[in-house]
Amino acid sequence: MSDQTRAPLWFAMLLAVALIVSVSALIFGAKPMTLSQALAALSSPAGGTDSIIVWTLRMPRSIAAYFAGAALAVSGYLLQSITRNPLAAPDLTGVTAGAVAFIVASFVLFPAVSSTLFPAIGMVGGLAAAALTLWTARGGRASPLHLALGGITVALFLNAVTTYLLVRGGPQSPSVLFWLSGGFQGRSWAQVGYMLPWIVVGLGIALCCHRIIALLSLGDEAAAGMGANPVLLKLVLLAAAICLVAGVTPVAGPVAFVGLAAPHLVRLLRPGSALWALLLNIALGGCLLMTADALARSVAAPREIPVSIFTALIGGPVFVYLTQRGPRPGAGGGRR
Repeated sequence: MSDQTRAPLWFAMLLAVALIVSVSALIFGAKPMTLSQALAALSSPAGGTDSIIVWTLRMPRSIAAYFAGAALAVSGYLLQSITRNPLAAPDLTGVTAGAVAFIVASFVLFPAVSSTLFPAIGMVGGLAAAALTLWTARGGRASPLHLALGGITVALFLNAVTTYLLVRGGPQSPSVLFWLSGGFQGRSWAQVGYMLPWIVVGLGIALCCHRIIALLSLGDEAAAGMGANPVLLKLVLLAAAICLVAGVTPVAGPVAFVGLAAPHLVRLLRPGSALWALLLNIALGGCLLMTADALARSVAAPREIPVSIFTALIGGPVFVYLTQRGPRPGAGGGRR
């Protein structure tokens, strides 16, 4: 099967899986429903208790989980493409920790700041953390190992800052701790609308720049030889990657490993081009996180398990595999 037919087939299959998972997410939970009950509630938003559960609780959190997973997967793909490093991801480069630290600092030190500004604040924190990670890794010429160690170091430092702020925050800290556990419990349509503009902008930039991603995969010298400015292009893609994280973090909290695992799983599907790699990351990342969220609220219902436990079950083995395999040239490119 050729790349031209393989990638669209995988994309359609992943969308079908996402549809099945979304329907299952409406059925399972603290109050189980039959398929007919869920469909009846779906068709009558102004109905009884089942309609309230489906329309105000389960559906918005599933949609939030899907878009968050898509955003984190594309963010990881962009970071790996920029650095040409298979270990680059929002959580492993300190981007997520930077966004979290700045949002918590704003919440604790400046409580009058509106929550609508949290994505912008998170973006500033993500940019600062990414710059610090790249500066830390420059001694090792940004090799995969040095970048991973630099990112982990920056993330640990920022996590310590976050912990200090939470201790200082006093009585208001429990609500922040709940958010820091990661997940989509209680997420509403308002929060879906809150995160979507940032995700749409980030995904739009990434999709419009798919040719640039393919060009950068050839190397900086090749890109410069074709008249492009690699530094400027990388800054644009970095801004898009952090914009995606900034949109997700205020709503979902820190969600680990999706940005690392999804791009590598997509490469196993051999997308053939940067455009299809982006589309497959959107489909696979959304499917992974929506499945993890459905499991998080169903496995031990009525209690909830943090969604990061399930994402770690996927991302942890991928990370170990990558560190044992070692770097491969052009790991971030759309074509091999």
